Amino acid sequence: MQELATAETLNCKGKLLDLSVPAVMGILNITPDSFYDGGVLSTPDTVLRQAEHMLNTGAAILDIGGVSSRPGAVDVSENEEEKRVLPAIEMVCRHFPEAIISVDTWRAGIAQKALDAGAVMINDISSGKYDSQMYSLVAAGSGIPYVLMHMQGTPQTMQKEPAYRDVVQEVLDFFILEVGRLRALGVRDIVLDPGFGFGKTVEHNFQLLQHLEVFSKVLQLPVLAGISRKSMICKTLGVKPKDALNGTTALHMVALQHGARILRVHDVPEAVEVLRLWQELKK
Repeated sequence: MQELATAETLNCKGKLLDLSVPAVMGILNITPDSFYDGGVLSTPDTVLRQAEHMLNTGAAILDIGGVSSRPGAVDVSENEEEKRVLPAIEMVCRHFPEAIISVDTWRAGIAQKALDAGAVMINDISSGKYDSQMYSLVAAGSGIPYVLMHMQGTPQTMQKEPAYRDVVQEVLDFFILEVGRLRALGVRDIVLDPGFGFGKTVEHNFQLLQHLEVFSKVLQLPVLAGISRKSMICKTLGVKPKDALNGTTALHMVALQHGARILRVHDVPEAVEVLRLWQELKK
C-alpha cells in the first residue's frame, strides 16, 4: 500500500510556505520571564533588530509571543499580553511586510487582533482548551495555519510528576482526536507540535523525539519540533539554557532525521546550518 505524503505547503493568508524543505521558525519572546531570553527584547529597537537578524539569517517564520509558558510561569492578563504583542507584530509587519508572522497565544481575542495586525499563523500551546473560541476563530479565518500542541496539565502544573502509559501513543491519540475536531470545522492547514517539555519527563521527551515521524505518517501533517535550549538538553548535559546551544544543535539534526518540518528555535543561524547539513545527507 502506497504511503500518503505529508502536506508540504501551508497557506498563510495567501502567502505560501513551502515545507518540502524544512523551515526554521525564529522565537521572538516579548516577555520578561521566559526561561532563556526573558527580558532581552524589552524595547522596540531590540525587537526590530532581532527580527531583522533572524530573517536575514534564514528564518522562514517569526513566532511572536507575550506570555511565558515555562514551568511555573505566572499568568499574564489579556490586557498586558496585548500591550506586549500587538505593537511588536505591527512594527515587524511594517518593516518586513513579506515576513510570515506567527502569534504565540492561547487567547482567541489576542489571536484575532494579531491577525488583524498582520500575523498569518496561530501557535496555541493549549490546543483550544483555554479558550473555547479558538477553534472557531481558526475555522472562520481564510488560510490561517494552526499549530496544535500537546500539553499534559498547565504551565503551572505540567512538570509535577507527568505520567503516561505510552507517551507516543497517547500524544498520537490526542492529535487524532483534535485534528478530527478541526477538520470537522473546515480547518485545513494544521501543524503538529508534540510539546517537548510540556508535561513530559526527560525520558518522555526523548521517546517522542525518537518516534517523531509517527505523527506525520499517520496524519499526513507537518510536525514542529520545539526543543531549543529546553530542559531535556539541560538536564541530560548538566548545563544551563545559556550553555545548551551545542546540545540543541545535535537534537535538531535528530529531529530532522525523524521527519520534523519546522524547527522552532532561539538561534536561527545555527539551525539553518543544521538544515543545510541535513540536506547534504539526504542527497
